[in-house]
Order: sequence, then structure tokens, then C-alpha cells
Amino acid sequence: MHKTVHETVFYIKELRGLLKDVRTLDIVVAPPFTGVYAASEAARGSNLEISAQDVYWEREGAFTGEVSAAMLRDAGAEHVIIGHSERRSFFGESDLTVNRKLAAAIANELGPIACIGESLDERLSERTLPVLDRQLQQGLDGFTAEQLKDLVIAYEPVWAIGTGHTATPVQAQEVHAHIRSRLRQWFGVETAERCRIIYGGSVKPDNIGAIIGQPDVDGALVGGASLDARGFADLVRHSQKG
Repeated sequence: MHKTVHETVFYIKELRGLLKDVRTLDIVVAPPFTGVYAASEAARGSNLEISAQDVYWEREGAFTGEVSAAMLRDAGAEHVIIGHSERRSFFGESDLTVNRKLAAAIANELGPIACIGESLDERLSERTLPVLDRQLQQGLDGFTAEQLKDLVIAYEPVWAIGTGHTATPVQAQEVHAHIRSRLRQWFGVETAERCRIIYGGSVKPDNIGAIIGQPDVDGALVGGASLDARGFADLVRHSQKG
């Protein structure tokens, strides 16, 4: 929850100038709902894409305060984040609501960025993989491989978000490889290889290179380090493999 509409436009214009020559990465910016339209207009014709931070699963109705996938598409969003750990922790998001929101996003051609991750207690009690399996199974229940062709999964260990603690590259690779193996098991090789699995959790320019260098880490979901355009541009450049 950062940046007014004016601040969002200034940020997008600055960022597009800083990253105009980057063509090997997909760069997605996710402003608050109030900034989605202005951001999409400011990003028009650039290599930046716009995502919303959340979505509601109904198209319309008596759901005061909610925003539908159709509304987000109309405002210019191309992607949407679903099931972020803060939504789960503070606003009652569950694997069931993630499933419903995924369906709405897919039906409206919004690229879903589905978030999963374990708490510190779950990590310490060695329940990371079973917890992720549950979140994946329930979140993706009922979908076909074709429906998930544009899915992005963001692994964000809750214990690493905004804490300064980051999963080691080895820890990130272990989890990402496990997620890909589950996708391969449930949806086939093509879907598993096509799906981008990205890491989120205190990502910064000085650690992104080692994390992104892992074979099953396809990108990053960046929080606080994205708020400054120059800092985020630096992180993007550090993310270019090879």
C-alpha cells in the first residue's frame, strides 16, 4: 500500500526510462487499485507490464470494497497477484479463495501470480513441503493444464517477508524444484516447464543474483526493494541470467 496516483505515474515514467533497453526479462509492476489505470497508461508502449495486487472472484454484485477481474482488465491490468501472504495473514485469504480468484483471473485473461509459502513454525517443524503441497493442491484444484498455461507461482516463505531474512539459494532451489515436480506430476511436463516459479522474500540487488542463478528459480516477487525506481532498476539488472 504505497504511492498515490501522481506518485505512481512518476515512478512508472522514471522506471521505463531506466529499463528501456532491457529486453530479456518480463518486468511487471503492481500498484494499488487506485493506480492501475494511470500506471497502464504511463507504461503504454514500454517494456513494463501492470499487475493488480488482488482480485475478487465474482464479476459484479453487492460486494462493497471489492474489485472484479473484468474491472481490472478494463483498467489496463495484464496480471494479478493472488493469495499473497499478507492477504492470507491479515484478510482471511485461504486456499479456497485462491482457487476462486484463479478461476476469475483465467476467465478474464489476467495472468495469475499465485503465492504460496510456509510460516516460520512450519519451516522449523520441517513441514514446508507438505504445507506447499496442500496450498498447491487446493489452489489449483479443478484446473486443466491448458488453463494454467500462463500461471506464475510465487514461492514466498512468510518468515522471509519484510524481515531481512532470505532463503538461501539452496533452500530456494529445493522448494522450487519440488513445486515443479508437483506440477509435472499433476499437469504434465509441458505445463511444469512453461510455468514460471519465482521467489519472494527480502529480495535485494545483493542477493538476487545468487537466487536467480538457481535452475528452477525463474524470477522474483519484489516488495520493499521495488519502491524506489532506481533501486528496483538495479535489482532488475542484477536479475539477468548469463
